[in-house]
Amino acid sequence: MLASKFIRPAARSMAAKRSMSAITGVQGREVIDSRGNPTVEVDITTADGTFTASVPSGASTGAYEAVELRDGGSRYMGKGVSKAVANVNSVLADAVKGLDAADQRTVDDVMIKADGTPNKGALGAKCNSRKSGKIYLSRGRHVVTTSPTQGRQILGAFSNDSSSTVSLAASKAGAAAKGVPLWKHYADIAGNPTPDVLPVPCFNVINGGEHAGNKLAFQEFFVIPTGAETFSESMQIGCEVFHNLKKVIQGKFGGDATLIGDEGGFAPPCDVESGLEMIMEATANAGYLDKVTVGLDVASSEFKVAGENAYDLDFKTTGADKDASLKLSGDELIAFYKELIAKYPIVTIEDPFDQPYRVLKDDWDNWTKFCKDVGTDVQVVGDDLTVTNPTFIKKAIDQGSANCLLLKVNQIGSISESIDAVKLSKQNGWGVMTSHRSGETEDAYIADLAVGLSTGEIKTGAPCRGERTAKYNQLLRIEAEIGAAAKYPGMNFRKPGWMG
Repeated sequence: MLASKFIRPAARSMAAKRSMSAITGVQGREVIDSRGNPTVEVDITTADGTFTASVPSGASTGAYEAVELRDGGSRYMGKGVSKAVANVNSVLADAVKGLDAADQRTVDDVMIKADGTPNKGALGAKCNSRKSGKIYLSRGRHVVTTSPTQGRQILGAFSNDSSSTVSLAASKAGAAAKGVPLWKHYADIAGNPTPDVLPVPCFNVINGGEHAGNKLAFQEFFVIPTGAETFSESMQIGCEVFHNLKKVIQGKFGGDATLIGDEGGFAPPCDVESGLEMIMEATANAGYLDKVTVGLDVASSEFKVAGENAYDLDFKTTGADKDASLKLSGDELIAFYKELIAKYPIVTIEDPFDQPYRVLKDDWDNWTKFCKDVGTDVQVVGDDLTVTNPTFIKKAIDQGSANCLLLKVNQIGSISESIDAVKLSKQNGWGVMTSHRSGETEDAYIADLAVGLSTGEIKTGAPCRGERTAKYNQLLRIEAEIGAAAKYPGMNFRKPGWMG
C-alpha cells in the first residue's frame, strides 16, 4: 500500500471547516458492467447526501490508456476488481476525506500527487512485460522498472477504475453542493459560460471488430442525424433508421442476423460496403436521406499486421478460408477509405490506422497523409492515438495526424484532466467527440459532460440496451431543462460553440 505521507495536504482541515460539501465518506464496491464483468462503483458522502458513480471499460483499448486493474486468478475469470475497490476504500478514501467536493481540481490533484509521479495522466501505465519478473510502467517519457508486486501497488492505488470513479462521484457531490445540474457544474469547472449545445449523436447501428462475433473488420458504423433541427428530432431519426435497418438486415440474412453486439448495434455477416449499403437503404426507407450522414470507427489496431505496414480486413478468419486479397498496405487502406468517402456521406472516421507510439513510423505517416488528404471534409478522430492524454494529443497536433479527440474520462483518470484534454484540443481547432465504452454501466455522466463542455458530438451506442439509452435519455432531460435556449449543431458538430 502507498505510504500515507503522500495523501494529506496541509489545506485539508481549512477546506473542511469552510465547506459544507466536505467529503465525509468514501465507499467503493464491485458491480457488474454491460458485458457481465466486474467494475468499480463509488459512493461519496457529504452533508448534501450520498453520490454514486461507476466506470466502464473497453474491449478495444489504447496501449497508453490509464491502467485498468484486474485481480487475476479464477474469480470472475480473472476480471475481478476487488483490489481496486480495496484501494478506493483505503488509500483514496484517506486522500480525499475532508476535501471540498465542489473543488474538483483539488480533489483530482490530491489523487494525482498521491500517485507520486509528476504526470499521472501521461499514465499509459500498462504492464508491458512479465517474462523477466519485472513490470514496465510507461508514464509519459519515463519508464519505471519495478517488480510485479511493487508494480501492482503503484498501479492498483491509482488505476483508472479507481481514480476516475472517485473523481466522477466527487463531481456529482460538487454539483449538489452548488445546487446546479451536473452539466452546469462541468461547465463551471471548465469555464464554459454558455453550456447550451446538445451533442449530435453518432448511433452505432452495426457492430463489428472486437465488439461482435461476425467477420466484419471495422468496429462501428454510425448513423448521424446531422440534418435534424433539435436533439429530440435526432433521437427520432436515429430510432426510426435503427428499426428500418433491422428489417433490411432480416430481409437479407434472416432473423439470426439481427442479434446485437456489445453496443446495441446489429452484427450481420457482411463486409464493410454491404454494411454501409444497408444503412443507406434503411435511411431511405425511413425517409431521412436528406438528414443523415454516416461515420466509422475502424479500430484498426485490432487488425494491424504485426511488424508490417499492413492491415488484415479478414483478421477473424484463419486457415485456408482466409482471403489474402483483404490484406492491405497503408496506402491501399487510404485508397479504400477514399473510395468509401466518395461513395457514401461519410463525415467522420475514427482510428483509421494503428497506434504509432508502439509500432512502425509508417503509421505516423499513414495518419498524417490521410488527415491531410481528407481532413477538411472528414473528421479524423483519434482514440487509441490520443487516449484522452494531453501529451499524445499535442504530439498528434504537431504531426497533423488527426483533427478530433475522442473523450473518455477513464482513459486519463479524472474529470480535471479530461477537461484539460478538451481545452487543448479545442484551442488547436480540433473537434471533440464524447464517448462511452463497450463495457458500460447505467451511469449517464457522459451526457452531462458533453453538454457542459459543448463537445458537439457524442457516441454512446445504438438506441438499444439500457446502459446506452440511459445516456440518450439524460440528454433528452437536459434538452428539456435548457428549454428554448438549447442549440443543436447539426453539420457544425466539429465547431459547436464554446472555444470552437
